[in-house]
Amino acid sequence: MKKAESDTLGFAPQKDIVYNKLLPYADRLDAESNLILSKIKGNLSRAVLLREIWPGVLFWTRKLSTYMRLYGRKFSKEDHVLFIKLLYELVTIPGLEISMMQGLARLLINLLKKRELLSREDLELPWRPLYELHDRILFSKTEHLGLNWFPNSPRPRSSSKHIILKLVQRCSVENVLKTLVKSSRQYFPESATQEMLDEWRPLLCPFDVTMQRAISYFELFLPTTLPPEQHDKGFKLWFDEMISLWVSVQNLPSWEVHLVSLFARLAYDNIGYIDWDPYIPKIFTRILRSLNLPVGTSQMMVSRYVTNAYDIGHVVLWVSSLLGGPSKQTQAQLSGLFNSITSFFHPSNHGRWLMKLMKLLQRLPASVVRRLHRERYRKPSWLTPIPESHKLTEEDITNFVESMMQPVLLAMFSKTGSLDAAQALQNLALMRPELVIPPVLERTYPALETLTEPHQLTATLSCMIGVARSLVSGGQRFPEGPTHMLPLLMRALPGVDPNDFSKCMITFQFIATFVTLVPLVDCSSALHERTDLTEVEREMCSASAEFEDFVLLFMDRCFALIDSSTLEQTREETETEKMTHLESLVELGLSSTFSTILTQCSLDIFKVALVKVFNFATTNIFETRVAGRMVADMCRAASKCNPAESLKMFVPHCCNAINQIAVNEEVLNEEELDKELLWNLQLLSEVSRVDGDKILPYRSDLVQILQLTLHLKCKQGYTLACNLLHHILRSTVLIYPTEYCSMPGGFHQPIKDYLPIKDWGRPGDLWNLDIRWHVPSVEETSFAFYLLDLILQPELQRLQRFAQGEKDVSRDDVLQSLTIVQHCMLGAGTLMPPLKGEPIPELVHSMVNLDETVLYTGIEYDASRENYRDAICSVMRLLLKYILEHSEDDTKSLFSIIKIISDLLHFKGSHKHEFDSRWKSFNLVKKSMENRLHGRKQHIRALLIDRVMLQHELRKLTVEGCQYRSIHQELMRDLLRLSTSTYSQVRSRAQNVLFTALGTYNFCCRDQIPHVLEFLNPDNSSVTQQQFKGALYCLLGNHSGVCLANLHDWECITLTWPAIVRSGLSTAMSLEKPSIVRLFDDLADKIHRQYETIGMDFSIPAESCVVAKQIMIAGNPLPEDPVPSEEETAEGVKRQELKNSESVEKYKHLIGDLLDCLSNSNSNMPWKFEHISIGFLSLLLRDDHQLPPPAVMFFVKSLNHDSLYVRKVAISAVAGIMKQIKRPHKKVPVSPSELCGVKELSDEVAGDRVDNQWLQYNSSSLPRTQKDWDQTVFVEKTHWGYHSWPKKLMMYAPMKEQPKQNLSRDEMTEREQIIFDHFSDPVFINQFIEFLSLEDRKGKDKFSPRRFCLFKGLFRNFNDAFLPVLQPHMERLVADTHESKQRCVAEIISGLIRGCKHWSYAKVENLWEVLCPLLRIALTNITIETYADWGTCIATACESRDPRKLYWLFELLMESPVNGEGGSFVDACRLYVLQGGLAQQEWRVPELLHRLLQYLEPKLTQVYKNVRERIGSVLTYIFMIDVNLPHTQPTTSPRISDFTERILLQLKPLNEGDEEIQNHVMEENEVGVQDERTQAIKLLKTVLKWLIASAGRSFSTAVPEQLRLLPLLFKIAPVENDDSYDELKRDAKTCLSLMSQGLLYPDQIPMVLSALQEIAGSSSWHARYTVLTYLQIMVFYNLFTFMSDQKAVNDVRSLVIQLLEDEQLEVREMAATTLSGFLQCNFLSMDAPMQVHFEALCKTSLPKKRKRELGSIVDTIPSADLVRRHAGVLGLSACILSSPYDVPTWMPQLLMDLSAHLNDTQPIEMTVKKTLSNFRRTHHDNWQQHKQQFTDDQLLVLTDLLVSPCYYA
Repeated sequence: MKKAESDTLGFAPQKDIVYNKLLPYADRLDAESNLILSKIKGNLSRAVLLREIWPGVLFWTRKLSTYMRLYGRKFSKEDHVLFIKLLYELVTIPGLEISMMQGLARLLINLLKKRELLSREDLELPWRPLYELHDRILFSKTEHLGLNWFPNSPRPRSSSKHIILKLVQRCSVENVLKTLVKSSRQYFPESATQEMLDEWRPLLCPFDVTMQRAISYFELFLPTTLPPEQHDKGFKLWFDEMISLWVSVQNLPSWEVHLVSLFARLAYDNIGYIDWDPYIPKIFTRILRSLNLPVGTSQMMVSRYVTNAYDIGHVVLWVSSLLGGPSKQTQAQLSGLFNSITSFFHPSNHGRWLMKLMKLLQRLPASVVRRLHRERYRKPSWLTPIPESHKLTEEDITNFVESMMQPVLLAMFSKTGSLDAAQALQNLALMRPELVIPPVLERTYPALETLTEPHQLTATLSCMIGVARSLVSGGQRFPEGPTHMLPLLMRALPGVDPNDFSKCMITFQFIATFVTLVPLVDCSSALHERTDLTEVEREMCSASAEFEDFVLLFMDRCFALIDSSTLEQTREETETEKMTHLESLVELGLSSTFSTILTQCSLDIFKVALVKVFNFATTNIFETRVAGRMVADMCRAASKCNPAESLKMFVPHCCNAINQIAVNEEVLNEEELDKELLWNLQLLSEVSRVDGDKILPYRSDLVQILQLTLHLKCKQGYTLACNLLHHILRSTVLIYPTEYCSMPGGFHQPIKDYLPIKDWGRPGDLWNLDIRWHVPSVEETSFAFYLLDLILQPELQRLQRFAQGEKDVSRDDVLQSLTIVQHCMLGAGTLMPPLKGEPIPELVHSMVNLDETVLYTGIEYDASRENYRDAICSVMRLLLKYILEHSEDDTKSLFSIIKIISDLLHFKGSHKHEFDSRWKSFNLVKKSMENRLHGRKQHIRALLIDRVMLQHELRKLTVEGCQYRSIHQELMRDLLRLSTSTYSQVRSRAQNVLFTALGTYNFCCRDQIPHVLEFLNPDNSSVTQQQFKGALYCLLGNHSGVCLANLHDWECITLTWPAIVRSGLSTAMSLEKPSIVRLFDDLADKIHRQYETIGMDFSIPAESCVVAKQIMIAGNPLPEDPVPSEEETAEGVKRQELKNSESVEKYKHLIGDLLDCLSNSNSNMPWKFEHISIGFLSLLLRDDHQLPPPAVMFFVKSLNHDSLYVRKVAISAVAGIMKQIKRPHKKVPVSPSELCGVKELSDEVAGDRVDNQWLQYNSSSLPRTQKDWDQTVFVEKTHWGYHSWPKKLMMYAPMKEQPKQNLSRDEMTEREQIIFDHFSDPVFINQFIEFLSLEDRKGKDKFSPRRFCLFKGLFRNFNDAFLPVLQPHMERLVADTHESKQRCVAEIISGLIRGCKHWSYAKVENLWEVLCPLLRIALTNITIETYADWGTCIATACESRDPRKLYWLFELLMESPVNGEGGSFVDACRLYVLQGGLAQQEWRVPELLHRLLQYLEPKLTQVYKNVRERIGSVLTYIFMIDVNLPHTQPTTSPRISDFTERILLQLKPLNEGDEEIQNHVMEENEVGVQDERTQAIKLLKTVLKWLIASAGRSFSTAVPEQLRLLPLLFKIAPVENDDSYDELKRDAKTCLSLMSQGLLYPDQIPMVLSALQEIAGSSSWHARYTVLTYLQIMVFYNLFTFMSDQKAVNDVRSLVIQLLEDEQLEVREMAATTLSGFLQCNFLSMDAPMQVHFEALCKTSLPKKRKRELGSIVDTIPSADLVRRHAGVLGLSACILSSPYDVPTWMPQLLMDLSAHLNDTQPIEMTVKKTLSNFRRTHHDNWQQHKQQFTDDQLLVLTDLLVSPCYYA
C-alpha cells in the first residue's frame, strides 16, 4: 500500500490520515493535497525570502496547520525536517511579537508531536535559542514595570470572573513554551546535557529562588531519550547528584515537585537501564506522605505539605515505569501502599484528600496499559526498546491487577461518583478480565434487583459499561463472559423509568453499549445444524433466542415512558410548551438507543419491531412537542435502518390521513389545526429522513402533500411542512453513509453459512470497512432542483414584489415565505455554489500571493441551473432594506433574515456547532469503548464510519482564509446596519453573525472598522443611543471571536483607541444610563486583558532564509513559484524596513492622538474617558522604544492628579519610564579564582569554601575608604558562588568605565530634563509627598512595590540630585506615627537604598549619615500597623545586594534589637525587621548570624509571648543555613547541634524532677533572681516556638538534636483534647505532632525508636500514652522506610505489645488502637505467634473475690492478672477492628474467643461490648456477603451477642 502511494504522490508520506482513503471521492485527494502542499512550500519560503513576516509567513503557516488538520503529516521526511527547521528559526527570532511567536510555536509543536517519525539522526535542534526565548518571556525583567504585556500576565483592573474566562480562552504563553521544549528535547545534541549542567548548576542555592528556577529548567530541558551507548553523556552526568539531593530533602520545598517530574520521565524513557531498587522504599514513603492522608487522633497538618504535594500524573508515570524487572520490589511496595490506604476508599470516608486518591486509582491502570502497549504492540521505532529482562511478565500483570482490585471495588460507590472506578476497571479488564469482571458482576446483579438504592444501580452500571467490551468478546482468559450478556440486558430493562432521570439515562447508555457490540440475531437454530460448537457457544446460541423478547420488552418500556411524559401529564395549562432540558436528554437517549438496537438486529426481529412501532404510532395521536417528538424519533430510527420496508408502511398511511382531513378548504385557514393532521405531518417529516433514492418512488405523493401544507395558516402546521421539505432535500443532496451495522453487510445471511455469535465484540476492520455511501444520483439532484423551482421560486417572487412595494403582504405571510426560503436553503445549501464577487483590493500589501484554497467535497456545481444562492441573496437585501424603512418593528422577519444571511455566507451543508458537538460525543464514545492495550484503531465499526463522516464534514467546514469579496462586503454592511438597529434582540443576533463573518474573511476587519467608528464620531449628531450601543458592542466582540477594538495591528489600534476616547463627547453618550457605562467598562477591561505588546521590529534574520531556499528546491511536490530574484529580495528588505519605520510613526501618532484627547481644549471630556485614555497610554509603554517626551511630561504631571486612579497609573508609568531612560552599565567577565587567589577546586562541593569566603561579610575588612570601595568587587546576587562558579561571571566594570554621574541639566536628554525639573521643584514634591502619604483604604494598605520602583529609578538615574529636596520630608514623615506617613517614608527609603547601587563612596557615605538617624527614629516609633511595612522595606532594600555594601544598615540593625525600650512589642518588631534583612542575605553573613545568636541566647528566657514567637522565627532563619545536603561543606554559620548542647544544660532542672511542670506566671512585684527551674520553663517556651516555626521551613530536620528534647516534651504534652490548656502544653503538643510527621532517613530510625523505648519506661503515664500517638503518626508517615528495616518493625511490635500490658487503663486502650491501626495498614500482620500470645493472655485466671469485711479499704489498683487478661482481650479486639470492611478467615474464631469474655469484670466487659458494637456497625452494610464466612453454630452465638438484651425480660 505504501509503495503504491509513493508512486502516485511522488514521495513516501510521513503519516497521513487513513480515514481520507475511505471517502467516496478518495481518488481525487492525492492530486489535491499535492497541489496545496506545493503552494504552501512555494509561498511560505517566498514569504521568508522576501522578509515578509506579516501577512505572508503567518498566512501560509496557518495554511500549513490546516493542511495537517485535513491530511495529517502527508509530506516527505525531507520536507518534514525542513518545515521544522524553518519554524524553529522563526520562533526563536529575538524581537518577534509574542502573539506571532505563539501561533508559530503551536504549529511547530504539531510538527514535532509524533516523535517516532523522526529519529535523532534525521533532526538535531540547538537548545540555547529555546532557553533564551523561555528566559526572555517567563523571567522578563521589564514585565513587572509594565513595559511588556504578555498574554495572560497579571494586569491591574481585572476581576476574577475574567481570569477564569482567560484560562478558557487560550492556553497561556507559558504552557505553549513548555510544550514546545518538551517536544524538542528529544532532538537536542548529545553535548547538551553537559552544557546545561554548566549553565544552571551555579544557580543551585537552596535558600534562594534561583533554586526553583534551576531545577525547573533541569526538569524541562534535560534530554532523557539518548540511546544507551550515550548514557554517560546523558543522565549519568547528573543522576546521582539529583537523586541524592532529593533523598536528603525532608521538608517538601516547592522545587521537589520538579525533581519528581524529572525522575518520572527518566524512569519512563529508560526502563531497565537504571537500578532504582535502593530508592524504592524512599519513593513510596514520599508518595504516601504526598497524599496528605489524615492519621492518628489529634493531628495538625503542616500547610506547606498541602500546597506542594506531588502531581499524581508524575507519581503514576514513575510507579508504572518501576514495575517489573528481576527484583519485583516495586510490586511488593505498591501492594503495601494499596493495602495501607484501602480503607480510605470506603464510601463512608470523605475529605479533601479523596480527589487525589481517586485520581491515583484512575490513572495507574491506564499508565500500566500504556506501558504494556509499548512493550508488546507498538510498532518499533528509533526510541530505545525496553530490554527483555525488564518487560512486564504475565505474573507481574496478575500481581498488579490483584493489588488494585480491592480499592477499586470500594471506590465504585464513592461520593465523588463512579467514573474514576469505571475507567480503572476498563483498563484492568483489558489485562485480566477473569480477575476483574466476576467481582463487578457479583455487585451488579444484586444492584439490578434492589429498588431502594438507585445510587448503587447507577454506580454498578457505569462500571459495567467500562468493562463491556472485555466481557462480550470473552477470549481465552474469560470465555464464559458473553453468557452474562442477556441476563444483564433483561434485568436492566426496569431501569427505563420515567420517575428517575439519572437511572433512565444510565440504563439507556448501558443497553446501547452492549447492543453496539453484539448482533441481535436469533442463532438457536444453529444448535441443530452445526456440530462444531463449544459449550459456551452452544449456551450463547440458545440464549440468543431471547433477543426478540428483549427488543419487544424494551419497546414496551419506552412506550410507557412516552405515555407518562406527554404534555398534558407533565405541565399545567399555562406553562411553556417547549421541551425542558431533561426531556430533551431523555429524548436523545431514547432515540439513539432504539436506533442502535434496530441497526444491530436481524431482519426477522426488525419486522416484528417495525409492526409494533407502526401500530403504536398510528393508533394514537400525540401532541407534537414532547411525546410526539419521541415517537417520531422511534419511527425515524426504524425507517433509517430499513427504508424500503418502513416507507412502504408509513408514507401511504400518513399521506392518506393528511389528505382526508385537508379535503375541506377551511381547514387550511384555521389558526389552531386538528391534532391528527399535525401528528401525521410530524410523523411524515421524521420518517422521510432516509436515503434519497428510497424516497424517489414516493415523490409524487410527497410533493402533493407539500403543496397542500406549506401554506397552512397555522404556524405549527407550516413549520412541520417546512421540516418535511428540508428533510427531503437533505436526504437527496448530501453525501453520507447509509448504515452503521457492526459487521459490513449486515446479518442477513443464513445461519448455516454465517454464525453471528462469532462476531460478538469484534472491532471494525479499518481496511475492509466497506462503507455504503449515499452519493446523490443525477435523478436525485434533478428532483431537488424540481422542488426548488416548484416551491422556492414563487416565494422569492412574492417577496420581491413585496419589497418593491408592488404588492401588500401581511406580516404572517412574509414570515411564512421566509421560513420556506430558510428551509430550502438548509436542505439544498450543498447544491448552491458559494457567493461570487470581485475581490476587494488594497486591504493589505503583500508580495506573496494570498489566495484561498478550494477543497473538493464531492459536489460538482451545475452551471446550467439557476444559482439560487445569488437569487436569495439579492431578494433578501431588497427585503431587508424595505422592512427597515417601513416596519422596523417586525422583528420576527428580521430574525429570519439574519438567519438566512448567516447561511448564505457560511452554510455548505452542515453547521459548525453541530460538527463540534458530534466530534465531542465521538471522542467520548471512543474513550469509553476503546482498547488501549492493542491500540491500532481497533474501534467498533460504527465508530470508524462516524470518524470518516466527520472527516468529510471537516472538509466541508474548513473555511481557512476565505477571500473577501464585494458581495461579502455588502452583506456585512447590512449586518452592521442590523447590529445598530432599534431593537436589542435584533442587534445581538446580527452582531453574532457579524462576528463569525469577521473571523472568516481575510483582512475584512480593516474594511469594516471605519464604518463602525462612524457611529462613535462626536461630530456625527444624527446618531441614536441604540446605534451608539450597537457600535460599542460591535467593537467589544463576543468571548470567542475577534475583538475589533483590540486587533494586534498598529493601523487598527490608531483608529479605534482614540475613537473610543473621543466618543465621550458624542451626543448619544450618556453616563446616566448604566448599560452604557457598563459597556465602556467592559470595553476598557477587555482591551487591558487582551492587549499584548505589538511588535515594531518585523525583520527576519538571514539564517531562516537558508532553510527557506532549501524548501524551494527540495523533494516532491516541487513548488511552482520561482525563487525570488535579487531585485525582489532587495524590494522585500526595503519594504520590511519601511514597515518598521511606519510602525514607529504610527506608535508616536497614536500617543499624540490620545494626549490630544486629554489636552485642555477638550475640558468637557467626562472623567470616565480620561481614565480610559490614561489606561490606554499606560499600555503603550515598551522596552524597545522610549516614550515620546510629551507623554513623559503628561505622566509626570499626572503624579499629582486629583484622581487616585490616575495617580496609580502614573506611578507605574513613571517607574517604567525610569527604566526606559536608564543608562546602561558596562559589565566585564571576572574570574572568581583570581579574585580570592585560590585555584579552582577539582571536585564539586557546595557551601562555604575557600574560594567563596571573600564574598562573606567580615567586619574587619569592610570597605571603609574610597580606595577600598573601588577595589572591592561587589557580587550583588546571593546565589553566585554557593554551589559552584559559572564559567564566565559577569560583573560591573570599575567606576571610571561607567556612564558619568552627576550630569548637569544641559548634559541630560529631553526626557531626563522633564523629570529633573519636576522633581527639583519643592512645590511639586510637597504636593507629591502629600498625596503619597494619604491613606487609600483604611487598614488594607500595604507597602507598594510600584512606588518603590519609582523611587529606585529616580535615585538610580539621577544619583542624589533629589536628596536635599526630599530629606526634610523624610524627617517629617518619620517622626509622625500615622500608618500612611510611615509607609510612605518606608517606600522612599527602600528605593533610596536600592537606587544607590552605583553611587560613588562619598555619596553613599553621605547617604547613610542621613539615613541612620532616620531609621533609628523609625524603629522606635514602630507600631502594630507599620511593622510589616518596615519589614518589607528593609527586606526589599537588602534583596540582591552585596552585604558589604550595606554594612551601615546591618550594624545599625544589630545594635540592640531586644533592649526593652518601648516595651516588648517594639522588641518583637525590631527583630522582625532585622530578620527581613538577614534572610535576604542567606549564607553570606555568617558573622552577623553568630553575633545575633550570641546576643539572643541570654534573652531566650524572655517573658513576653510575642517576643518569644519572634525569637523562635529568627532562630529558624539563623539555623536555616545549617543544612544536611549531599556534596555540601559544613556551614560556617551557626549550627543546631552546638546550640542544642547549650540549651539542654539549661533545661536540666526540668528533666530531674518528677513533679508536673507548671506554666510559670510572673507576678507584677516579683523582683530578683528567679530559680533555675522557672528560668528553664521560660527557656523551654521559646525553644518550643523555634521548633514549631522551623517545622515547615528548613530543608532538613535536625533529628538527632530534636530527639534529645523528646523526653521533656512527652512529659509536658497533655493527653486530652482540650483547648483550655496553657500555652506551654499546647505548644508541646503541636510540636510533637509536627515532629512525628517528619520524614526520617533510614539511619535515624533506630535512634528514634530507642528514645521512644526509653520514654515508654517512664513513670508518667501521660508520657507512655503520648508515645503511642507519636508512634502511629511516625510509622504511617515513614511506612515503607520502616518496612524495609525488619529490626525496626520488630521493635515497634514489641513496644506496642509491651504497652498493651500497661497498668494504666488509658495506655492499654491506646495501645490496642495503635495495634489495630498497624494491622489495618498492613505494617504488622496477624500471624500465628501473635494470636497464640493473645489467647494465652486471655486465659490468665483472675483471683477469686475474697469476701471483704465491711469497712475495709477497697483496693483500687488492679491486680497484675486482671491487666494481663485485659491485654489479651484488647489484643483480640484490635485484630477484629483492624478489618472494618471485610471478614478474613481468622475473624470468626477470634469473635468466638472474644464472646467468652462478655461477663468478665470491668474493664474487660466494656471492651468486649465496644468491639462487638463496632463490628456490627462496620459490617452491617454488606452483612449478606459477610455471613458466608461463619458456620451455623458461630452465627447463632453471634446473633445472641449482637441483639441487645431486652429490658422487660
